[in-house]
Amino acid sequence: QVQLVESGGGLVQAGGSLRLSCAASGRTFAHFAIAWFRQAPGKEREFVAAITWSGAAIRYTDSVKGRFTISGDNAKNTVYLQMNSLKPEDTAVYYCAARPGGPLPHVGRYDYWGQGTQVTVSS
Repeated sequence: QVQLVESGGGLVQAGGSLRLSCAASGRTFAHFAIAWFRQAPGKEREFVAAITWSGAAIRYTDSVKGRFTISGDNAKNTVYLQMNSLKPEDTAVYYCAARPGGPLPHVGRYDYWGQGTQVTVSS
């Protein structure tokens, strides 16, 4: 059974940094993509970043390019999201998701989801 567990969320001031972790277990994730999505109150869940397990393909949504970095540690079965220069509009619950195949930016294309971790950026 695939399990994704997020951690690392919290409260930070604007301009600060946080690193989210997504620990994956339950199967071999070779040929999988791991993504980060986020959902703010009253808004739809939106794509943030994704990476293939091999690290060969990475994509970001435009609003986080240059500020967020997604990376993976295969030995630890963990994917990270380093978030710098955080803004109040980054406030959301951040979810980790997995799918076989490439790093697509669509919620409906992911088969496995974590429970989410709250990120709050104060102004």
